[in-house]
Amino acid sequence: MASLITTKAMMSHHHVLSSTRITTHYSDNSIGEQQLKTKSQVPHRLFARRIFGVTRAVINSPAPSPLPEKEKLEGERRCHVAWTSVQQEKWEGELTVQGKIPTWLNGTYLRNGPGLWNIGDHDFRHLFDGYSTLVKLQFDGGRIFAGHRLLESDAYKAAKKHNRLCYREFSETPKPVIINRNFKNPFSGIGEIVRLFSGESLTDNANTGVIKLGDGRVMCLTETQKGSILVDHETLETIGKFEYEDGLSDHMIQSAHPIVTETEMWTLIPDLVKPGYRVVRMEAGSNKREVVGRVRCRSGSWGPGWVHSFAVTENYVVIPEMPLRYSVKNLLRAEPTPLYKFEWCPQDGAFLHVMSKLTGEVVASVEVPAYVTFHFINAYEEDENGDGKATVIIADCCEHNADTRILDMLRLHTLRSSHGHDVLPDARIGRFRIPLDGSKYGKLETAVEAEKHGRAMDMCSINPLYLGQKYRYVYACGAKRPCNFPNALSKVDIVEKKVKNWHEPGIIPSEPFFVPRPGATHEDDGVVISIVSEENGGSFAILLDGSSFEEIARAKFPYGLPYGLHGCWIPKQ
Repeated sequence: MASLITTKAMMSHHHVLSSTRITTHYSDNSIGEQQLKTKSQVPHRLFARRIFGVTRAVINSPAPSPLPEKEKLEGERRCHVAWTSVQQEKWEGELTVQGKIPTWLNGTYLRNGPGLWNIGDHDFRHLFDGYSTLVKLQFDGGRIFAGHRLLESDAYKAAKKHNRLCYREFSETPKPVIINRNFKNPFSGIGEIVRLFSGESLTDNANTGVIKLGDGRVMCLTETQKGSILVDHETLETIGKFEYEDGLSDHMIQSAHPIVTETEMWTLIPDLVKPGYRVVRMEAGSNKREVVGRVRCRSGSWGPGWVHSFAVTENYVVIPEMPLRYSVKNLLRAEPTPLYKFEWCPQDGAFLHVMSKLTGEVVASVEVPAYVTFHFINAYEEDENGDGKATVIIADCCEHNADTRILDMLRLHTLRSSHGHDVLPDARIGRFRIPLDGSKYGKLETAVEAEKHGRAMDMCSINPLYLGQKYRYVYACGAKRPCNFPNALSKVDIVEKKVKNWHEPGIIPSEPFFVPRPGATHEDDGVVISIVSEENGGSFAILLDGSSFEEIARAKFPYGLPYGLHGCWIPKQ
């Protein structure tokens, strides 16, 4: 591996155990001497800013611990860096590239995800709980300028100020503050219910995705509407809340994955009172969403199914209604169940609804076999009669074989302690066939033999030019078994039913993100970007050729980055 710009203070913490605690300190001169030296050697406009006033997090110990001696590590199992917290609030610098960056690749790849899993004396339980950490890779003339920064959400700022959890996260509920131990407030439970259903106690920790709107604004997202936060994609600074200029925020939650084009944004807003989904659209440059239509749930259970993501075609929106449903009693629990805020209701059936983008009319509502999915891949319309009229919708997703265990398998204790064990539940590319002729039932099939990608399939991307169109290639995280988490990158040809895999021992890669080459005529002509966490405590960015799926370049970070979730691409203007 090529040597890199190093940051002495960070390199001393490569091997961090899961019990490490982080305290945040501030100082106008808190940046280390070596880091200043590093920045001064980077002749680039992004790094001429804000040299002082850098915030960083340090270990709660008198002095940095030295690296363990190699012989003392033998026989011991260390926590993978993918599941450890970042050791500074922010960092930036230039990475040394091994290989060659394509000359046409100029722009910024942003990745969002949880990066801090403890506050004060409290360790978070679940992967989805951690405070949002943005990572950037800026490609400029064959060079890579990189950095990370914790998102300044209200949840993170309050936790930092009070040194404790202050908002409800995915599996975490703040402990009540006891002022007088001799007095017990009989109305405290009622107050918590009010705070929950008013949205006051819900987090704005936007740690799930990051998108570029059609007007160029960049926004981090999670499943609470208040967790829509604008950021500067160059400095990674938090700009502030995205203020929706409509009356829809009272519904509190949203799909974490809106579908964004240059002209509009589509998303789903679940309705917990009258179980169903609002399908909404927002034009580029606007802050006002309009309701295109509403879908009522077909199940008998209270609460709509979880809609982490959904799909669109050229003319339709595909709305999933999973048997994994929001549960009020689980939302109110102080301690989570294995299904957290959800309840598994297969007896109520599983459904897919299709709505016209133009009229808001529900043109199909079919029952399908039970399914569990976080992420839809793509959907398109099929004309089986050849008369120019769509007869069926094909919708593909990363499907977990209707096995809800995947939610609880993402507990941090499990990820940190089960390394080397083959405990990852199976997954596949699930292909739905939704007839548009009024039929009551649709189909769910396996698109490609799951063994070819290690029976793991999630964190997917496609060529964005094929959104809502018939397509051929999926880039996703697969597996090299045995494993407790997806540990490979896979290119899936869903037409030829072939798979190409990329894997190295001890790695945990994040979502492979496809960037098409400008002017390309082939769907897979482009590059795939992923940020990889290493078992030895390091991390690096990897670039794969979109066609051959061979490595073309990599660049190592001078410190270990935890696992991240979803990203976006911002072309250089």
